[in-house]
Amino acid sequence: MKTETYRNYTIEIEQSEDVENPRNWDNATLMICSHKRYNLGDEKHDIDFNNYSSWEECKKAIIKKYNPVVIKPLYMYDHSGITISTSPFGDRWDSGQIGWVIFTREKALEEYGGKRITPAIKEKCENLLNSEVETYDNYLRGAVYDFTIKDENGDEVENGVGRMEFYGYDHEKSGLMSEARGRIDAKIKEVGQQIKIEL
Repeated sequence: MKTETYRNYTIEIEQSEDVENPRNWDNATLMICSHKRYNLGDEKHDIDFNNYSSWEECKKAIIKKYNPVVIKPLYMYDHSGITISTSPFGDRWDSGQIGWVIFTREKALEEYGGKRITPAIKEKCENLLNSEVETYDNYLRGAVYDFTIKDENGDEVENGVGRMEFYGYDHEKSGLMSEARGRIDAKIKEVGQQIKIEL
């Protein structure tokens, strides 16, 4: 457990348990994966990897079927846990391609509006695709956290466990710290207002 002090309150950061698979959310992308031992990506596709003799052949079939604005390969590194990326890991023994992640034209227009795919929309699609891959990777690595706030006496005053989860080891980047500090600021303001009322 990691702790940080802010305005005489202690923020306790802990790894979340029983986290929902983010691929069950309403994602903008589609992850089409195949692996012998792991059930990865999304189930809502009808690509049968047994019908293709190479990743490139499979890619052509995906492009023909889904008409993606963005398509990137998905790689996995499997060694004392798994991690995924759209870039190769460079380890021929413990890593390799597991599929593709795509952003369809239909979904792009639904997300960003308009009637055609502009360079700006394509860039937004690619950024969101990268973000969804990162979120899923954090989930697979167990890098999902929540927090508890305690006062200077060690009494719990705020508990975010099970209500809000933050993805990634960098708690500033994930928004966990700003959320926790914001709650402390609100608590201090609330206590100050109560004191004024009592006076």
